[in-house]
Amino acid sequence: MSHRTRRLPSLSRRDVLRGAGAIGAAAAAGGLPRAGRRTAAQGEVTLKVWDSYARDAESGVIDTLNEEFQASHPGVSIERVARRFDDLKATARLALSSDDGPDVCQINQGLSDMGVMVAGGILTDLTPYATRYGWNQKLSAGVIARNSFTPDGANLGEGSLFGMPVTAEFVGVYYNKEKLAALGAELPATFADLEALLKGFQEAGEVPIAFGNAEGWPAIHTYGEIQNLYVDRTYIDNFIYGRGGASFATPENERAAAKLREWTEAGYFSPDFSGIDYDTSWPPFADGQAATLITGSWISGELYGRGVEDRFGFFLTPPEMAGTPKLSVAGTSMGYAIRNGSPNADLGAEYIDSMVSARAAELWAEAETVHIGVDPTKAEPGTLYADMVAAWTRLNETDTVGHYLDWATPTFYDTLTASLQELLGMAVEPAQFVEQVEADYAAYLAEKGA
Repeated sequence: MSHRTRRLPSLSRRDVLRGAGAIGAAAAAGGLPRAGRRTAAQGEVTLKVWDSYARDAESGVIDTLNEEFQASHPGVSIERVARRFDDLKATARLALSSDDGPDVCQINQGLSDMGVMVAGGILTDLTPYATRYGWNQKLSAGVIARNSFTPDGANLGEGSLFGMPVTAEFVGVYYNKEKLAALGAELPATFADLEALLKGFQEAGEVPIAFGNAEGWPAIHTYGEIQNLYVDRTYIDNFIYGRGGASFATPENERAAAKLREWTEAGYFSPDFSGIDYDTSWPPFADGQAATLITGSWISGELYGRGVEDRFGFFLTPPEMAGTPKLSVAGTSMGYAIRNGSPNADLGAEYIDSMVSARAAELWAEAETVHIGVDPTKAEPGTLYADMVAAWTRLNETDTVGHYLDWATPTFYDTLTASLQELLGMAVEPAQFVEQVEADYAAYLAEKGA
């Protein structure tokens, strides 16, 4: 996930809560998408697909799957546009609002993106396709909820399916095995052990954590990993889904902010991280210029692609007490969605099905990236990929797949990234940070009537 953004005007909370117009009402009526669909059997068809797999390792998987899809669908040509996360996030809504926009497009889950588009009536209800192709059997109930909305787009976590994800995503700690061995250290069993390890790397002259936050979103993940030390599933589910009187103004969230600030003051992050963008931040780790990298599973394929994957390992951020479950910032890739009104809706669903097929899982495994249909038995022990598979398996078995915080309100992404940049820049104190973020959340709940 990445990168330099061009912001489009956001719909107001009131716009979102009012729900869809005529198009959205039609989509909510049930059944498959409206008439006018075309398939390969009707002649030459161009299927327009936008996705976020812009990095080389990921893009190679998609290109192969696209070639195979075209070969099995005579007359179909795929017109693919690959954009990095922030670019796709900023442009997808406007593109999907156009009659000649993409037929299939990956959409960021949460109220600020998928919810707004559901409310605007520009996404197709995928529930009938999920039934037809058995997608629900490929996803846990929790993952289905993260891609589901009520037809008015107001409520995340219930209603109909609007996005189908492809790869697992979870945040943790990549580490350099050689640097760990040079310290004579072991993998940390507790968060205190992790902090001791970071301090040890620093004292050895290493950059403890490769980090860049020019875009703002990487800090969401780092903060979330610390926050998950102090909160439980009930809290985080209630917060994301806007229920149970949840609030951001809690001692636990302030404590997490203070810890993140402490790491900044201790110098654990890359120097001048506020001016370094994400795709500039991780290559120094890959090149041996930093000891750890706290980020998501999506980058594992890039490490593999550099031919030095044996140098690296991965572990989930450890809990305060060894052996106790801890939530991780986690979920899935952005969901593949279909533009409401696309003449190629059925073909688009076939395309999405190919992205979640056993063949897709095989290709993603070759790229050392965890697919939603991963086969744990095919992970070679001792490899970075085996570490990733073990982490995802553990998260599922212990029900500790957390959330991305920016899903919480239609404007939360902007509020949270800006507030975290102020926190890391020493412009606000932890208590002020919590108050700023809570103001956004409370205003959303008030309009929602929660």
